[in-house]
Amino acid sequence: MNNRFLRVWIPSFGVLYAIFSCSDSQANTSSEDISMHLYRCFATPLALFGTLLISCAASAVTPAVVTGAVANQANETIEPYQPRFARTQPVVVVVGDNGGTELTDFVIPFGVLSASGVAQVVSVSTAPGTVKMFPALKVQAQYTLQHFDEMYPLGADYVIVPATSDKNSADLIKWLTAQSAKGSSLVSICNGALTLARTGLMDGHRATAHWASERSRAAEFPGVRWQKNLRYVADGKIISSAGISASLPVSIALVEAIAGTQKANELAAELGVTDWSATHNSDAFQQASDDPSMSWRVQRKAPAHLNIPLSEGMDEIALALRAEAYTHSGAVQVNTVSQNTDPVTTRHNLLVIPDKQIVIVGPQASALNLHSAAVPSAKALDVALQELADEYGSTAAAQAARVMEYPLFLP
Repeated sequence: MNNRFLRVWIPSFGVLYAIFSCSDSQANTSSEDISMHLYRCFATPLALFGTLLISCAASAVTPAVVTGAVANQANETIEPYQPRFARTQPVVVVVGDNGGTELTDFVIPFGVLSASGVAQVVSVSTAPGTVKMFPALKVQAQYTLQHFDEMYPLGADYVIVPATSDKNSADLIKWLTAQSAKGSSLVSICNGALTLARTGLMDGHRATAHWASERSRAAEFPGVRWQKNLRYVADGKIISSAGISASLPVSIALVEAIAGTQKANELAAELGVTDWSATHNSDAFQQASDDPSMSWRVQRKAPAHLNIPLSEGMDEIALALRAEAYTHSGAVQVNTVSQNTDPVTTRHNLLVIPDKQIVIVGPQASALNLHSAAVPSAKALDVALQELADEYGSTAAAQAARVMEYPLFLP
């Protein structure tokens, strides 16, 4: 039997799924555009509440909207890497837009591929300067688009495209098109597919994205064979994943394509990922949206403030997962802090820019790294959700899980 069928994900959180989108705040009325605006409005609870009500109403979809759902969910396999240009390892680019890039969409592939040791992983931004992540954190990429092209004129082997605030970025769309012409495989994470679809390169290909953008993307990009109920879709050199937390399994699947199944399994075990197949049920998120107990409407308190201290060599995967879970819960607004304003270098050389210069002492100082010595990187999300449930109640934890498209048990 194919071992892909044996990797059955039985996460500790059970079967309640997240509902939300990871998209931008442009001035149109699609549900994913409205939802992305919400991500950046945590400091204004009233705006947050109002936006969600609009988003929930606008996101209602029917199964007929999305075409070609695949019944056998375990067969998505990224084509094996074919070495090019006498490279000893493939070059993997994770590209972000300075104005706004989804946090885990960017950091998780960067961290997972870097941890694997099977590729040369570089971070790239559309312009010089800081890349603002949503819903939290700021990073400094290693290259700009122009600088990368100067350093790697033959192009990348894989380009990972997170969800961005400006999914119409002309510079990014032009650059992705040029990378494809050089033979790069393009990997969209969550609603990064909406930017990739604007290149026209997805036309005729099977693809997926966050469930909440099903209706709008089917209408806007009818040439794409949109799928649902899959964690990720691999169609030649066009690869795509579902919402936020799907960045973990698709990143490990990419490691499998580069270095084989054994290496991917070893990495998954090291990170604490119990399943990285494409098996998924996005329909469950639509069903959960009708449950009033799982609505933002039951939570009317302003978010608390949590300062996450940064430290040299910290685990960027755990940092991103925990910061995102806390922020998306609606119970907590996260700031990163350090004793100075210098960028902090993570375990795999990603530069994180502190939000504040402050010295934190006491229990709060160890909030992020409380379990870091004993818990694998990917399990930081499980820990954060349980902490949210214990501290703020099951609704806050469930909301975070919904936004991140991750299953959660209800205490």
